Amino acid sequence: MNNSSKVYLAIDLGATSGRVIAGLYDSSSRKLELDEVSRFPTKTIEEKGSLKWDIQDIFDRISEGLTAATRKYDSRIQSIGVDTWAVDYGLIDEEGELLGNPYHYRDSRTEGMPEAIRKLAPDEVIFSETGIQFLFLNTINQLFAEVNDSDSKIGRARWLLFIPDLVNHWLTGNAIQERTLASTSQLLNPITGKWSERLLKSLGLPEALFTSVVEPGSKVGALKREIQEATSLNSIPVIAVASHDTASAFMALPENRSDYAIMSSGTWSLMGIELERPELGEQALADGFSNEIGFGGTVRFLKNICGMWLIEECLKKWASEGTLYGYDQVVEMARSYEGSLSLIDPDAPKFAAPDSMPEAIREYCRNTGQSVPVEKEALLKCIFLSLALKYRYVFQKLRHHSPNPLKGLFMLGGGARNRFLNQLTADSLGVPVKTGPSEATAVGNIAAQLIASEELADLGNARTMVGASFPSETFEPKDEDRFEVEYVRFLGLVEKW
Repeated sequence: MNNSSKVYLAIDLGATSGRVIAGLYDSSSRKLELDEVSRFPTKTIEEKGSLKWDIQDIFDRISEGLTAATRKYDSRIQSIGVDTWAVDYGLIDEEGELLGNPYHYRDSRTEGMPEAIRKLAPDEVIFSETGIQFLFLNTINQLFAEVNDSDSKIGRARWLLFIPDLVNHWLTGNAIQERTLASTSQLLNPITGKWSERLLKSLGLPEALFTSVVEPGSKVGALKREIQEATSLNSIPVIAVASHDTASAFMALPENRSDYAIMSSGTWSLMGIELERPELGEQALADGFSNEIGFGGTVRFLKNICGMWLIEECLKKWASEGTLYGYDQVVEMARSYEGSLSLIDPDAPKFAAPDSMPEAIREYCRNTGQSVPVEKEALLKCIFLSLALKYRYVFQKLRHHSPNPLKGLFMLGGGARNRFLNQLTADSLGVPVKTGPSEATAVGNIAAQLIASEELADLGNARTMVGASFPSETFEPKDEDRFEVEYVRFLGLVEKW
C-alpha cells in the first residue's frame, strides 16, 4: 500500500479487548489493508457488588490509540467510526455528564427481570414489537431493573446512550442513538423503525430517554476541540457506522451470495442470514431467533450462541492457578486428544457467569450422566466439539427460515483463524465453511466509513472490496458419518436438559 492511501480509523471494542485499527484504502486498486495501531483490555470493575465497565479507562486507551494513529498517519486520516458489543448503555444528564459507569451485561441485576416483565408484557407481544431473541442480558431487562432500583440515578438522566453512542458523545459532544445497536435492545420496532411506545409504557420506562435513531453511515459530528488537542488530530468527522459489532462484521463478507449462512465468531457466536424484512412469526419466536437491523436496512435474522467465552473463561481460571496457555496452544491440545468425549450444551444457563468454567463443565457432565473430563485436553475438545454441534443445531433451524437453500457458511471474526473449529464445523454441518476476515468488525466499520465518504457506492461494492483485499479459505466437510452419531447424542442432551 503506498503513502497516498487514505486512512480511516476503526475504534473496535470487544467484551475482552479493544483496538484502534487503521484502514489504509487505495482508491486506484480499491483494496484495503489493516494496521492495528493499538490494543488494550476493556476493563471491568466491581462497584458495591455490581459488575461494571471501567468506561473512563477504556476511553483513555482509545485516546492513546488515536494519538498513536496521528503520529503514524497524521493528515491522511479521513474519519473515525466506533463499533462495540450490544445492549449495554450509559445514562447522561442534561449537562452531558455520565451518571456512573455502565453496567456489564453479565451483572446479576437482570436476575428475575424476564419473569417480572412477562407479567406486564407477554413474550408474544414483546416479540411482535421487537423481533428479538429472549436473553437475560437484553437492554429491556437491564432497564427494567434500573427503573425498579431505588438507588438508580435514572431519574436524573436526559439520554440513554449505548456504548458506541457514548464514545461518539465523548468524541464529538453530540448525542445520538444508532439504529443497528438500538435494534438489539428488545425495545425498537423493526417494522416502524421507531422505539416501541407500547413496551415503554407497559414497563414504565422513561420515554424521554429515547430519541429518533440515526442510520449507519450518518455523520455524528467533528472531533471536539479538547479531543483534537489531546490526540493531535484535526477536526475530522466521526461517522455513525454499523455500531453493533455484529452488524459491522456482517458487512465484511468476502462475496455477495444469499445461499450461505453467516457466522460472526468471537466471545459470542452469532449465526444467521440476511433478510429484506423481519420475520416475526410464531416459529421464529419458538426457534429463538432475532431480527437485528443491519447496514442499509438489511435484517440480520440470527441467533446468539455462546462462543469462545467458554474457552476464555477456562484460560482465565487456569491463569489464576498459575498456568498460562496461548490460544494456538489450547487449540492444539484439543486437536491432539483422542480419548472418549463428553458433550455440553454451550448455552446452558450454568455457563453464563460461573466462578470456575472448568468446574461448571465438569458438573454439567456429571449431572447429565456422562464421564467427567478431568484432563484439560479432554475438556477443551469437549468445548470445541460441542460448539460445532450447536452450530449444526442452529443451522438446521435456520434452513427452515431461509428463502434460499443454504449451501454453506461464511465464518467471520476471530473464530475464522481457528482452522480446527472451522473443520469441525464443516464436518458437523455437512456443508463448506468459507472464511472471511478475522478482523471482520473493523473491516465492516471501515467499509461504512468508505461508503459515507463515497469511496464505495454501497454494501455490495464493499463486499467486493473485502473479497479482493483479504485471503479466504474453504473447509470441505469430511467426517460426516461420525458427526451423525455425535449429533444424535447432542440432541439427547439439548432436548432432555
